[in-house]
Amino acid sequence: QNFPNPFNPATKIQYSIPKSGYISLKVLNLLGQEVATIFEGFKQAGNYQAIFDGSGFASGIYLYRIQAGNYVETKKLVLLK
Repeated sequence: QNFPNPFNPATKIQYSIPKSGYISLKVLNLLGQEVATIFEGFKQAGNYQAIFDGSGFASGIYLYRIQAGNYVETKKLVLLK
């Protein structure tokens, strides 16, 4: 999960990759439309931290989705300005 949540203007997203591979970390609006790509590319297995800067976005609820191989997880972010 991200921390802090709710956040303004930035939040940290911590995640673990069990095996090396192609990773996609994206932010979506509640309609499921992609609004930002935080990371997309190859990563080695391990623990990582990404920062999402929401200063250019309106207040509201967003989702972030991480995809690594067959694994997909989606969690909620709350941006309060």
